[in-house]
Amino acid sequence: MSVETPSSEPLMASTSSSVQAQKHGLRVNGKNWHAPKKAFRPTSGQTSYAKRKEMDQLKQATKAREQEMREEKEQERNRRIQAIKDRRKAKEEKERYEKMAEKMHKKLVERRRRREKRNKLLKS
Repeated sequence: MSVETPSSEPLMASTSSSVQAQKHGLRVNGKNWHAPKKAFRPTSGQTSYAKRKEMDQLKQATKAREQEMREEKEQERNRRIQAIKDRRKAKEEKERYEKMAEKMHKKLVERRRRREKRNKLLKS
C-alpha cells in the first residue's frame, strides 16, 4: 500500500528548498562554526574623499600632539640630567677647594676661588 500520489512529491521538494535557502547550505569540510563567507565587493570599503581628508587631518593633529609631548618629555629629562651634572660639578669643586684649604691658607684659597670664577665668566 505504498502508493504515492503525484501531488505529495512537489510539497516535499518545496519545503526542502526553503530550508536550504534559510541555512545557506552546510559547509563541505564540516567546519560549521566558522562564519559564512560573503561575496567579494571591492567598492564596499571605500570612503569619500572628504571623509578621508578629515581622517588625515585628525591623524596629523594626533601625530603633532604626540611629537609635542615627546619633546616636552625629552626637555624635562635633559633638565634633570643637567641638574645632576651641575650638582656633581659643584661637589667636585667644593672638595677640590677643601683639599686646597688643608695645604694653603684660607685667604689664599678664597682669592683663587674668586679668580677662577672671574676667568670662568670671561670664557663663557
